[in-house]
Amino acid sequence: MNPLLQIEDLSLDLRRDTQWNPILHHIQFSLAEGETLGIVGESGSGKSVTALSVMRLLNERAARYPSGRILFHRDGPDKPPIDILKAQESDMQSIRGNQIGMIFQEPMTSLNPVIRCGEQITEQILLHKKVTEKEAKEQVLHLFNEVMLPRPEQLFDSYPHELSGGQKQRVMIAMAMSCQPKLLIADEPTTALDVTIQKNILALIRDLQQKYGMAVLFITHDLGVMAEISDRAIVMYKGEIVEDNSVRDLFLHPQNAYTKQLIACRPSMTTRLRKLPQVSDFDGNTDTDIKQVVHNLTVTPEERKAAHQRLYAGDKIVTIKNLNKIYKVRKRKLFEKQKFFHALHDINLDIYEGETLGLVGESGCGKTTLGRSMLRLIEPTSGEVNYQGKDLTQLPMSEMRKMRKDLQIILQDPYSSLNQRLTIGEALMEPMRVHGILNNDKERKKRVIELLERVSLNESHFYRYPHEFSGGQRQRISIARALAVNPKFIICDESVSALDVSVQAQVLNLLNELKAEYRFTYIFISHDLSVVKFMADRIAVMQQGVIVETGEADALCAHPQTDYTRKLIDSIPKGITG
Repeated sequence: MNPLLQIEDLSLDLRRDTQWNPILHHIQFSLAEGETLGIVGESGSGKSVTALSVMRLLNERAARYPSGRILFHRDGPDKPPIDILKAQESDMQSIRGNQIGMIFQEPMTSLNPVIRCGEQITEQILLHKKVTEKEAKEQVLHLFNEVMLPRPEQLFDSYPHELSGGQKQRVMIAMAMSCQPKLLIADEPTTALDVTIQKNILALIRDLQQKYGMAVLFITHDLGVMAEISDRAIVMYKGEIVEDNSVRDLFLHPQNAYTKQLIACRPSMTTRLRKLPQVSDFDGNTDTDIKQVVHNLTVTPEERKAAHQRLYAGDKIVTIKNLNKIYKVRKRKLFEKQKFFHALHDINLDIYEGETLGLVGESGCGKTTLGRSMLRLIEPTSGEVNYQGKDLTQLPMSEMRKMRKDLQIILQDPYSSLNQRLTIGEALMEPMRVHGILNNDKERKKRVIELLERVSLNESHFYRYPHEFSGGQRQRISIARALAVNPKFIICDESVSALDVSVQAQVLNLLNELKAEYRFTYIFISHDLSVVKFMADRIAVMQQGVIVETGEADALCAHPQTDYTRKLIDSIPKGITG
C-alpha cells in the first residue's frame, strides 16, 4: 500500500523550567493509505506527544526535535511529501483539520464551552472549503446524522455542557470528519466512556474509515480496545517502540515483557485471579508465558466458595431499605408543569462486613447517586440506610459528621477532589485533625508518611502539590487520604475508570491488599463489568435507577439473567485469543 505518513528517527525533548528532558527516542514507523494503526502504551510512554508532533501542536519554545522527520504525502504517492517539522505555518493551517483531523481524549475541554456545537464545526468548514454558511450548516447536519447524533437540528444549537459524554465525543468525531481528511488521529477517544458507548464509538470510527478510505492513527492504553479497531499495532514504553506487529501476532506471540503485561493485566471475564499481573511477574524474560503467569495467580472455585462461606456467615454492616431519590426537573417555560426525575427507585441491598459489592451500569443509571445518598452527600428523598444498626438518614448533621470517620469515598477524579493549594501532607493531615486522630501534628505527620509508603509513595511526596503527580499517583493519594481516618466502609466511585490498564491493575491490586490488611468493606462502582468482576464478591446491576440483577460475581458474569447485563458483557473489548 502507498505510504501516507512516515516517521523517521524521531526524537523529542520537552523543556521543564531550564532543563530539556528527552521524551521520544528515535521512533520510526509508517502508516499506509486506508490502514488503521494502533499505538498502545501507558501514560508517559510518548503516544500523545507523537500525535501532537504529527499535528505540530506542541509549543515550539518548549519542544525541540534533535533528530527525525515526519513526512506526510498530502498530494499522493507520486509527489514529494511535506516534512511537517519544517513546514511553514501557513502550510500547517491548510493541513490541520483539513487533511489531518484529530479526535481528542476529553471533548469537554476540546470544545469551546461558549460556542454552540454546530457553529464550531461550521467555522472549520468555512475555513477550509469554499461554501456558503447555509451549505456549511447542511453539511454539519449531514455529519451529525452520519455520527448518529439524535435530534441534529436541536444539537446544532446546543452548547457542549448540554450534551452527554458520548454525544460530545460524537460531535468531536463530526468535527474531525468535516473536511473528509486523509488521516484521522484518535487520541484515547473512548477513555472513561461506558463500555456500551465505547463499543458504539469504535464501530462508528471503523465505519467512517471504511466509507471514506482514510487512514487512522488510533492511540489507546487498552490492548483490548486497540484490537477491536486496528490492523497493525505499535507498543510504546518510555518513549521507545518496543514492539511493532500485526494485531493478531501481537496478541498470540508477544515478544516483549511489557507487551505481555499489558495483555495480562486486563481483568478477565473468564478467569478468577488473586491479583492482576505486573511487568515484574515476567522478570523481563521474553520466554515467560502469559498462560503460565495467569495459571499461577488463578483462584480455584473451591477456594472462592470457602472464602464466601466464611464471609456470608458474618454480620451485615449496611442494610438499605426502599431508598429513593427524586429530583425536580428545571422548568424551561414560565408556566410549564413541574416534572420530576426518579433517580433511585426503591433500592434494597444488604452488604456484609468485609465484602466487596460491585455496582455496575451505564452512565446515568444511578450508581453514583446511590453511593452518595448512602453517605448523605446527596440527601435521599425517602428510605433507610442502616449502618451497624443506625439509620443514617435520620441522624442530625452533627452526628453524621462524626460517622464520616467510618464512612469514606474515593472519587473518580482525584485532581478535582484534592485542594490544589494544599500540599499532599496537609491534605492528608486535615481530616485527621477534624476527627481528632492522634495527639498532635508530629504524630499525624509520621502516620501520613506511613500511609504514603503503604500506597507506594514516599516521604518526599509529603511536601508536593497535586499538579506534580501523575493520574495514578493522585489516585493513590486519594486512597491514602481515605485511609487516614481509619474507616470501616469505603465507596470507590469509578476510582480507576480514567487510568491506564497497567496503572489500573496496580491500584486494583492495592485496594485488595488494603482490604485484606484492614478488613474494609467496599462498594465498588464502575461501568466496566470486567473490572467489577475482578474486585467484587457480589455484583448488583443498575439500570435507570433500579437494581435489575444481583448475584455472586462469577456466576452473574457466566450466566446473566437479564438482557441488559448481557449487553454490558457483550460490550467489553475481547481482544484476540489463541
